Amino acid sequence: MKALIIEDKSHIRKALLHLLASIDHEVMVIGECESVKESVVVANACKPDLIFLDINLTDGTGFDFLDQTEHLDFKVIFITAYEEYALQALKIGAVDYLLKPVDVEELKAALQKISKLSVATQKQQIKTVKQVLNNEGDTLILSLQDSFQVINLNDLMYCESDKGYTTFYLSNGKKHLASKSIKEFEEQLTQHSFTRPHQSFIVNLRFIEKYDKSGTIYLKNGVKIPVSTRKKESFVTRLFNWDK
Repeated sequence: MKALIIEDKSHIRKALLHLLASIDHEVMVIGECESVKESVVVANACKPDLIFLDINLTDGTGFDFLDQTEHLDFKVIFITAYEEYALQALKIGAVDYLLKPVDVEELKAALQKISKLSVATQKQQIKTVKQVLNNEGDTLILSLQDSFQVINLNDLMYCESDKGYTTFYLSNGKKHLASKSIKEFEEQLTQHSFTRPHQSFIVNLRFIEKYDKSGTIYLKNGVKIPVSTRKKESFVTRLFNWDK
């Protein structure tokens, strides 16, 4: 396979070249690039079979490069940092990626996996990744025991905390248990149509049927949510000032 390395850090490129040379695999590196603009030109000219693609480049992102080369047929192995904003999206899309610094065994596994994958299949996987990223503001990504779950915030009725775990209840009756405290979700959710009326609950204002002044929220599905005494005033203010 003719391969192109797109990575803005020279030491990462050199390390990857060294690892590729050290393993017995039919990969021939035909070029190295560090920017979106340069990569688009080189890819159009050389038509590689495989791209090692960094997420963040000097003048944009790896996804900018993919948008400008949709007409080309190549496979992609992403190169990313552990804390990369797109890492969870890559996992959800089941797209192959290598964490920096690149490990030789992970490289071998990625090459073996991608050799059995069709270009069309991977393009669909990457499409899923881009959809997750584009909808980031309206979605929540939960890390579950054996998977990542994408939740549309418009479908999330409420969350309930229990001993460091949080259960998410959806309008379709499904629920998901995440091994994180409710506090870790509060900031993102309350930027949308959510409020925290009690230390154990976060509620979507869209699903509130009524509020009993004695301190109980009634949701449209009949569930009752308590409002703590110290949060009562802030909850009522939030409810009346909520911009639907």
